[in-house]
Amino acid sequence: MKTVLLIEDDAVVRENTAELLELANYKVLTAANGKVGVHLAKTKLPDVIICDIMMPELNGYGVLQILSKEKITQQIPFIFLSAKTDHKDVRKGMNMGADDYITKPFDESELFSAIESRLAKVAIVNENQLIENKHTQNLTNESELKTLEHLKNYFLNNAEEHLFYAGEVIYHQGDNSNFIYLINSGIVKTYKIDEQGKELITELLKEGDFFGFTSFSNNTSHQEFAAAIENTNTLKISNNNLKTILHNNHDLTLELFDYLSDNVYEIKEHLLEMAYSSVRKKTASTILQFSEKIKANPNICVQILRSDLASIAGIATETFIRTLSDFKKEGLIDVDGRNIKILNIEKLKRIN
Repeated sequence: MKTVLLIEDDAVVRENTAELLELANYKVLTAANGKVGVHLAKTKLPDVIICDIMMPELNGYGVLQILSKEKITQQIPFIFLSAKTDHKDVRKGMNMGADDYITKPFDESELFSAIESRLAKVAIVNENQLIENKHTQNLTNESELKTLEHLKNYFLNNAEEHLFYAGEVIYHQGDNSNFIYLINSGIVKTYKIDEQGKELITELLKEGDFFGFTSFSNNTSHQEFAAAIENTNTLKISNNNLKTILHNNHDLTLELFDYLSDNVYEIKEHLLEMAYSSVRKKTASTILQFSEKIKANPNICVQILRSDLASIAGIATETFIRTLSDFKKEGLIDVDGRNIKILNIEKLKRIN
């Protein structure tokens, strides 16, 4: 039986929520304020912590800050339960390290889903860690990172985590390039803005992709912008940290070089297509590129701003929208608001 620690100052909410959890076969520990909650977390080590934000004695942010610094409690899944629904409140909690955020009033299925998904994630991480430990002595050791997968594991264990909302800029052109990023979830675009203010997307990045590279030998600034296309969770480490890792691991350096070379090749191919292809070809290729790059299944709807797609294609937004309308009339795609669904992928690939 899994143990849930519920930290909630409202007696009615605390008792009702505890009863729901007990009926779902969880062992429940309750605390009426943050100070009691911290003590129970340290002494009882629950499997999951559910915590209100606005409380006397010590608020939820304070509880999370304390527990995240304690080695014995920092890995316990932490879920905020609060009536505070502003984006800034959600972002603050997630950036501090919370695993989830449920707003009051909530549906019991939402609560159970959040708990079960966090417990499942912990179980999977533990299983993968056991398997990984059979192959390597210690992947968090900077001198034993041999592959990009090892480097990604290093990011997961050691990097600083940040949540960016859709449309939020991660870094601006001209900012100091002090960090390398790994996308833990979500989608990122990198882009430049010309003298007329037109945006040109240079690359689309998905979960598992690295970005933010400039120079390891010189203190240079970013030459482009990076922004989240959808809500995106990133992990970052300093350039100096990565430089030390690469210095001690030549195999990893070669694999990273191949990874960056492949990216450069893809960008060159895309630029050639933008320069010499027809508007119809550019539009079709952009839809396919986004679908294949971001979504594993081309039948899944692509959700992205028309201006972003037009920027990737290198054509005016109005022209792109007109071409989409033509494709819809021809039965190649279906368009509903921001959703684009590919209906005939083979014909779309053959457009010249």
